[in-house]
Amino acid sequence: MAYPIENKLVVGITSTALFDFSLEHQIYEQEGVEAFQRYQEANRTKLPEPGAAFPFIKRLLNLNRLFPEESPVEVVILSRNDPQAGLRMMDAVPHYGLDITRAFFLSGADPYPYMKAVNACLYLSTNKEEVRSAVAEGHPAGFVLPCAASDDDLDTQLRIAFDFDGVLVDDEAESQYADGGLPLFHHYETTNKDRPLKGGPLMPLLQKISNIQKIEKSRSINDPLKAVRVSIVTARNAPAHDRMMNTLKHEGIEVDELFLTGGIEKKNILDVLKPQIFFDDQLGHLEPAAENTPCVHIPFGIRNQ
Repeated sequence: MAYPIENKLVVGITSTALFDFSLEHQIYEQEGVEAFQRYQEANRTKLPEPGAAFPFIKRLLNLNRLFPEESPVEVVILSRNDPQAGLRMMDAVPHYGLDITRAFFLSGADPYPYMKAVNACLYLSTNKEEVRSAVAEGHPAGFVLPCAASDDDLDTQLRIAFDFDGVLVDDEAESQYADGGLPLFHHYETTNKDRPLKGGPLMPLLQKISNIQKIEKSRSINDPLKAVRVSIVTARNAPAHDRMMNTLKHEGIEVDELFLTGGIEKKNILDVLKPQIFFDDQLGHLEPAAENTPCVHIPFGIRNQ
């Protein structure tokens, strides 16, 4: 009997976010579903290349090897493919050493409604409109941008970077910025510094990651290289940092790095930090960074209306 999925950090992911099926998608768009199905069947033995979210998923699943008693992670493929076309990606999973055993193949139907069925705290897709629909319905979903960055197999640490407002918390503070610019934003955040912000789309994901970090800490493993490092890369700067830190403390979360950029180009930080995934609610930050960093757009809040 499999370990109860309700106790795990569960990520739902589409086949095109996990593997590079750009050619196959082009066939689908230009020639239709039947041509796509024929291509997948005829090329079943041809392994797809890793997709933009592959480095993140590989290292996330590696946490099950590090903590076998808890086995804290589950990845479920949620795919629009039909079951026959899905065989090709299921063949690729063991080839790449990915411990993925659950997959839903839906023959064209939207996959994200099944997030609740698997208790997923994140859904990753390369379908921008599908992600917008998912977020509008209250699901923690993200659009995976194209990224050609190579993956280093010798680098096993999982590094996750988050923007703060509109990602980990709601857009309350961003609304103040939209109404009155930086002076009103800073005044509002200073006045409300002791009142935690409400959680945003990815706060449940960060809470699950934080729980895994606590498992690692409790083991007192004598290894300076942590299995998971969490960073926040935010456009906030002082004095708006207090409310952010008080919110994280309220949630019982500690992060490893904090970058109060105050408008510094985030790409400059991410190129040094080298996370396997970065979540932000603004494409203006993500599109430059995606040159070297796997990036995910969270279309939530006032900036995405």
